[in-house]
Amino acid sequence: MADYLVIVESPAKAKTIERYLGKKYQVKASMGHVRDLPKSQMAVDIEKSFEPRYITIRGKGPVLKELKTAAKKAKKVYLAADPDREGEAIAWHLAHSLNIDENSDCRVVFNEITKDAIKESFKHPRSIDMDLVDAQQARRILDRLVGYNISPLLWKKVKKGLSAGRVQSVAVKMIIDREKEIENFKPEEYWSIDANFLKEKESFEGAFYGLDGKKQALGNREEVDSILSKLDGSDFRVDKVNKRERKRNPSQPFTTSSLQQEAARKLNFRARKTMMVAQQLYEGIDLGKKEGITGLITYMRTDSTRISETAQKDAASYIKEQYGDEYLGGPKKAKNAEGAQDAHEAIRPTSVHRDPKAMKSILSRDQYRLYKLIWDRFTASQMAPAVMDTMTVHLLNEGVEFRATGSKIKFKGFMKVYIEGRDDNKKEEDKLLPDLEEGMTVKAEEINPNQHFTQPPPRYTEARLVRTMEEQGLGRPSTYAPTLDTIQRRGYVTLDNKRFVPTELGEIVTDIMEEFFPEIIDVDFTVKMEGDLDAIEEGKTQWVNIIDEFYSGFDKRLEKAEQEMEKIEIKDEPAGIDCENCGHEMVYKMGRYGKFLACSNFPDCRNTKPILKEIGVKCPNCKEGNIVERKTKKRRTFYGCDNYPECEFISWDKPISRPCPKCSSLLVEKKAKKGTQIQCTNCDYKEETQT
Repeated sequence: MADYLVIVESPAKAKTIERYLGKKYQVKASMGHVRDLPKSQMAVDIEKSFEPRYITIRGKGPVLKELKTAAKKAKKVYLAADPDREGEAIAWHLAHSLNIDENSDCRVVFNEITKDAIKESFKHPRSIDMDLVDAQQARRILDRLVGYNISPLLWKKVKKGLSAGRVQSVAVKMIIDREKEIENFKPEEYWSIDANFLKEKESFEGAFYGLDGKKQALGNREEVDSILSKLDGSDFRVDKVNKRERKRNPSQPFTTSSLQQEAARKLNFRARKTMMVAQQLYEGIDLGKKEGITGLITYMRTDSTRISETAQKDAASYIKEQYGDEYLGGPKKAKNAEGAQDAHEAIRPTSVHRDPKAMKSILSRDQYRLYKLIWDRFTASQMAPAVMDTMTVHLLNEGVEFRATGSKIKFKGFMKVYIEGRDDNKKEEDKLLPDLEEGMTVKAEEINPNQHFTQPPPRYTEARLVRTMEEQGLGRPSTYAPTLDTIQRRGYVTLDNKRFVPTELGEIVTDIMEEFFPEIIDVDFTVKMEGDLDAIEEGKTQWVNIIDEFYSGFDKRLEKAEQEMEKIEIKDEPAGIDCENCGHEMVYKMGRYGKFLACSNFPDCRNTKPILKEIGVKCPNCKEGNIVERKTKKRRTFYGCDNYPECEFISWDKPISRPCPKCSSLLVEKKAKKGTQIQCTNCDYKEETQT
């Protein structure tokens, strides 16, 4: 019979930890929270200082009964939920349900599920941290007050199934504001002049810089022609050559936010998928008879870049052994974002000696790819800076200055293991220049003026939105993925080519929020509230005071909204076509992803169709149909013939209306490093990248 009972959140962790602790310990899983506010009612007593009323979660009765039976038989019970606010709250709820004194040394926390970390944590049990519990409880009550008061209003005034929340409403507003920026953007013309220079048989590229030593922007063709008219022939004199050595430092180890961003860039993972796979790596993978189930990474919900001394020493040993002394970086200091809680370490492998190559046969494809990303980033963070030789050449012809820049990696350093991804997908590569000396003459083989137009700000990808939310202090590491998931499930936004686009429903709800509850979608207000929750966690203020301060103004706005908010009826618009199934008129209806076509004879006729967007191109296959924009089930855009299924033409790339000048085949827009590029679908014809 075991002397001690340990309660964790998941069965996967329970098996691993029980093996580490030995026969005297029995480890059971609570399967997350056992108590919560009931879903069917507010359950917050506003008159009694916002006192919450918790109940046993439906379906958790048998689990709780099993835990109570085991707790009665044990000499001592340890609560080992996750090391964050949520985990502390789970431990507190368990303590109440099992009649455990919250002031006793019943709480055990660990940042990684390894034998040494688990055994060390049980040497230092502590009481439940009520400041952490209060911070989580305040967030829960605050979200309940907002959601359970505004959502019924939206149901009554707009449409059933809608909801509002603090962070989710701000996220939708950010996406809508970006869309308005794009719609209102007025492109401005600008020009560049590129040149291809030749030194003997070696060619290199340069670009116009300025006139008579001063940098000059080119706004129109007339300014370009004026510059070109000043040139005397094609010979340029090398006026100055600047050479310098530049160091590039590695990126810090991953936080939750930076992991979600990099997994999106490099692995094409959604935020939710990243966290799901990271959870699996944290809770443990079966590594065979020798090691058994072992956690491969540290806790994945963190805003800190701090690394333990032990992990740094292990990394130093590994780097020396695998790459040599010159690749080892100096002492590393964590650089945390302002307002970071720094509760525990950055995300890192639990042992740097578990090389991803050795793990590949054990892990699933997704697990391996994410583990390799985490391992690479951590290992690189402990390595020496890369050293680059850079060269800038100033080229003159009658006062007209062109500049050419080049760089070469002199010492790879951390880049031998890992290079951080970029949003523009531009690859790191050497751009070499020939040996050039001052006074030397080079010839301009080609001088090409190029017209450009400024581009609107890009729509948010998941990675870009997470980064912006983190920069502005909206939400916390554990909230990013569920927030992005919620706003899509509610139909407030949709993804188009992996970028967020607001739906008409999202705009309607945001307009209502802006009119009646402006503070809920105000970034500054939401950031301040996050700061207040942190202050509760740090023991600087009482949670009831924070909630009371918020609710005093919110209550008045609710009353006003109840009286003044008009019912918004989203009417079905006639589409001007008849249903091919029953002959009744088709109408435009509002759905989860915006408008769609449906039969007005619903529910007797359930015929529905997507609204097809023509792009002004005739089908190259059947020659009769028009090419329309369509969506896959996963909301990915593709292009097909409107005569489908009679004509089965499809293309992932957007066709354009003019034919290829070389072979008369279909031209399409393809994604390039910058903007798009026109390419032929039949021959090798390409047009210059449009920026």
